[in-house]
Amino acid sequence: MIERAVILSRGPVLEIDTPDLKPHEAPRRTTDAKVQPLPLKNVRDALQQAQRDEILLALREAGGRVGGLEGAAARLGLKRTTLIARMKKLGIESRPRSAA
Repeated sequence: MIERAVILSRGPVLEIDTPDLKPHEAPRRTTDAKVQPLPLKNVRDALQQAQRDEILLALREAGGRVGGLEGAAARLGLKRTTLIARMKKLGIESRPRSAA
């Protein structure tokens, strides 16, 4: 609509008559609605679980390798040392220890 008005305009100023356009009003919130935010602990737990799942998937795809061009760190776009620190924080081992 605006493009057409610019094409059909005569002169440097675009004048548009818009009697049918009204300002947008944001929906009003009622004070009766009780929205309870998630406890911060639940959000942190969910974030840690998502990070854990993503790291485990990258490790599986990389055959347990953390570093290198095709290692888990490269797949996640992280430095090897950053990934190792996150794995330690989340209690993840790159290769499961064999039972001897």
